Amino acid sequence: MAEEEDAPVRRRIRLEKLLLDPLGIEELRDYIGELREEIARVEADIARKNSHKSAADAFFRKPG
Repeated sequence: MAEEEDAPVRRRIRLEKLLLDPLGIEELRDYIGELREEIARVEADIARKNSHKSAADAFFRKPG
């Protein structure tokens, strides 16, 4: 049990790695496009959450 507690925490894999060998060049380009769209979606959500956090921090900031 001590070994399990000392083991480094493994990051959860969120995206299943696609086998690239059978894909042609156009399919690979399409796949890159899909990944870029997902990255943009995640970045937009990060920006939205940062905006909410900034607004909350400003609202709850103690007058100094």
